[in-house]
Amino acid sequence: MKVIERAPAKINLSLDVIGKRNDGFHEVNMVMTTIDLCDRIECTALDTDQIKINSSAAFVPEDERNFAYQAAQLIKKKYNIRQGVMINISKEIPVAAGLAGGSSDAAATIRALNKMWDLKMSIEEMMDLGAKVGSDVPFCVIGGTAIAAGRGEKLTPIASPPPCWVILAKPSVSVSTAEIYRSLSLSTAPHPDVEGMVKAIENQDYLKICALLGNTLESVTLSKVQEVSQIKEHMKQMGADGVLMSGSGPTVFGLTRYESRMQRIYNSLKGYCPYVYAVHLCGGMEQLE
Repeated sequence: MKVIERAPAKINLSLDVIGKRNDGFHEVNMVMTTIDLCDRIECTALDTDQIKINSSAAFVPEDERNFAYQAAQLIKKKYNIRQGVMINISKEIPVAAGLAGGSSDAAATIRALNKMWDLKMSIEEMMDLGAKVGSDVPFCVIGGTAIAAGRGEKLTPIASPPPCWVILAKPSVSVSTAEIYRSLSLSTAPHPDVEGMVKAIENQDYLKICALLGNTLESVTLSKVQEVSQIKEHMKQMGADGVLMSGSGPTVFGLTRYESRMQRIYNSLKGYCPYVYAVHLCGGMEQLE
């Protein structure tokens, strides 16, 4: 038996870090939304009782370090599954990019195995299991747009933003999320208006959304990766309505409602950056096509 699931990337429209928690994680308040840049997860049942990972991308671990492997391992243990699974990961989302690629792969694996092994897990059960793998996995289980609190696992779904193009650019360098959080000084870091962002989305106010884009972690990554500043400035000069680094970076995204402007920004970055994509917000794809 074989089950295939899409694993969409996410961007953070607003990311505020409130404080350090006793468990070592940070308390966050953020707005996340899925975009139409997807990995493809294919789960195939094995006769032998083992988990195998095969990834199309280099630098993706194919053992216990892989989030999809960890998700499958948790499911097998919880439900006493003796059957094995081969998990093929066709990567489109760049690795270590601040786009939750690994978390989305894990979420898609959870959804796929729920079907393949007929586990009848509810959305809440899949999210709870995903939270044991990583903070972004519960959001990736449901997708859409949501306010995320706690360490990112407490979710409140909200309406999707109005349709627009999303241009993504990732420099060749990667960053460690743990290192970025360790380097964060909450006393001097900027704190975006998350509540204002939520209200702007509720009102479908595209220009207000662009004006309120903010990320507490951005200043930390900017100090370590000069290319992030250069990409941000380049996107602004080329006419993006709003520009922000996603997650802990180093991927930068720019928003525009116009296809001609999207093409101009995309083409100008192709020779400048190794990873460049032009995609939609998942919530607004139909209105742009």
